[in-house]
Amino acid sequence: MGRAFEFRKARKMKRWATMSKAFTRIGKDIVMAVKEGGPDPDTNAKLRAVIQNAKSVNMPKDNIERAIKRASDKNQGDYKEVLFEGYAPHGIAVLIETATDNNTRTRANIRSYFNKCDGNLGTAGSVSFMFDHTCNFRVNADGVDVEELELEMIDFGAEEVFEDEDGILIYAPFESFGAIQSELESRNIEILSSGFERIPQVTKSLSPEQVEDVEKLLEKIEEDDDVQNVYHTMEE
Repeated sequence: MGRAFEFRKARKMKRWATMSKAFTRIGKDIVMAVKEGGPDPDTNAKLRAVIQNAKSVNMPKDNIERAIKRASDKNQGDYKEVLFEGYAPHGIAVLIETATDNNTRTRANIRSYFNKCDGNLGTAGSVSFMFDHTCNFRVNADGVDVEELELEMIDFGAEEVFEDEDGILIYAPFESFGAIQSELESRNIEILSSGFERIPQVTKSLSPEQVEDVEKLLEKIEEDDDVQNVYHTMEE
């Protein structure tokens, strides 16, 4: 198995800390998708993907429909995706994806977390080069041959295809998302969830005491309502 498999295994239980947090994050994703491409999932591929993700964390259908309706309201504020980069203690690079309607507030909050935990908020591009930006799909494994699917998806950019207890996972470069989504849909292969991740190219091993230092910062960041995902180079 490759880096994507090991990365996914390490993060499996960490991505959504609580159900309520998951719903909040997906709600923001719905707003951004609707603002970008409209409220009809049949014509908005990004919204289709978000709805699949909502279902994968058992978000009720009524909640999804209400979120789409709110997002369609002209008075609904918009969220912008903003990336923050910095260093935690002991030289651990940290990359933070946020969805915010107030960048000044979010930047101030993120900066305060780094300052309180002996880290440093960096400038754009200071650590992002250490991560590979990837897309991923989880599809229903019923009636699907993994090896055959891998051979077919390579032509559309797939780099890793593997099966676990929850389905088949496909990993590819960020830019391949649209091509793979279209191909899976054209083959009527059920997409259970999809998304994007940033996989560290190299990780760093720390002592238990040093891990605690880094975890203090990561926990503060992950608790922030504007934060969608947090990635780092600490070995899991």
